[in-house]
Amino acid sequence: ALEKKIIKSKVGEKVGLPCCHEIPSSESLHNYRVYWQKNTTDVVLAYAEGESLSEHVPFLQRYKNRTEMDPRNLTLWISPVEILDNGSYHCVVQHLKYLQNSFVLCDERVTLFVTADFSEPNITAEVSANSCESTEMVVRCSSYGGFPKPKISGALNNTSVVWNVSWVFESSLSLYNVTGEVQLNVTKDVKFTCSVEYDGFAKSTSLLLKNTNFCIVPTVPPSYNVITASSIIIIIFLVAVILAARYLPRHVCSHCCKSQDSVEEGVKQCTKLPVSSKVTSETSSV
Repeated sequence: ALEKKIIKSKVGEKVGLPCCHEIPSSESLHNYRVYWQKNTTDVVLAYAEGESLSEHVPFLQRYKNRTEMDPRNLTLWISPVEILDNGSYHCVVQHLKYLQNSFVLCDERVTLFVTADFSEPNITAEVSANSCESTEMVVRCSSYGGFPKPKISGALNNTSVVWNVSWVFESSLSLYNVTGEVQLNVTKDVKFTCSVEYDGFAKSTSLLLKNTNFCIVPTVPPSYNVITASSIIIIIFLVAVILAARYLPRHVCSHCCKSQDSVEEGVKQCTKLPVSSKVTSETSSV
């Protein structure tokens, strides 16, 4: 029989798998034999003449207390759905018109595709290096608890980036944890978006990445020659000040003394001249 139907469900939900036959209202389940199998070999449920064959047929124990069948349309109900329920199921219906001549009314497969929602992506950014022009960052995006294996993608201002992706899972039928890592060179404030896609579903988270670097030009220390020349100039200046402090008072004092002597000598000369004139006058009068 060809697979004709695909049923999708999420972990924890209740799902019904349709069978290929519906019992007419004029009949009852007592006239039928119904088998629900997984992968065509493992029995999930089985009924004959309206009674369960659980005592006579080896059932899959993990479906115990999680399954039931509608007595009219023969739908198989599973609740709650688990990841391991993912797979192909087979509904076989036989009519017991005569116990010796039972015949198959239908034989059909249906595929159950189980998904589990991933958590909202979590974005973290770590600065790895700085320069005057940009900030280098390691950006990580992680999500957990989902199924099937996801695809992780990222965009920097609507421009896609290449991820280094790693997955953590126990088997092909277990929940996935996924982490993506990318190195970015941020030259200005930008919007970064991380998306986790699985089976037609997608969850996204955005984060504003900021260029945190402030360009400060470091002070260049003076060279050795500059230091030496400056030191010599300062020393010469100090010596000049000291010499000036010692020399100038004596020079001024000496200058003052000479000036005073000249004045006194001039006074003397001025004093003598009138005396001589007077004596001469007196002599002439006599």
